[in-house]
Amino acid sequence: MKILQKILSIILDIVIVIISILVIIAVGYVIQTKVQHKQNANIFGYTAFEVATGSMSGTIEIGDLVIVKITDKIKKNDIVVYQENEHFVTHRVLEISGTQIITKGDANSSQDLPISYSQILGKVVAVIPHVGIWKKVLTTPSVLIGIVITVILITAVVYYKPHKKE
Repeated sequence: MKILQKILSIILDIVIVIISILVIIAVGYVIQTKVQHKQNANIFGYTAFEVATGSMSGTIEIGDLVIVKITDKIKKNDIVVYQENEHFVTHRVLEISGTQIITKGDANSSQDLPISYSQILGKVVAVIPHVGIWKKVLTTPSVLIGIVITVILITAVVYYKPHKKE
């Protein structure tokens, strides 16, 4: 029984550390986007976006999370995020000609209008699939309450030590 408690204690400690790191990143994101009114967060030179359209379907799907390295150093075939009016667009670079960049969504039939380097936010370095679904599930109040209660109960079981009778 003591071995099981020790294993559960270690697992719980790891989960708490991971959750703490995610909370710190989330707080940094909220401060930058809501308090400082930035359009995107810059966490150690990276930012993230949830994909809202199917223009990159086959490569990146609706609801996927793209991790973007903030840079303007791009090359042909890179998937980039650029700003078009008030929106951020995630498309592939087809051609770079001087200061003009031609992009296109993998699932689109036509190229985008040319953009400039100043519109480029960065290039996609990772895609985390299905984050949109998990975000919806985990932000549902009944699910969130269940998770909190479960974590509290597991913590109580792991750290509970009955008092010895004297």
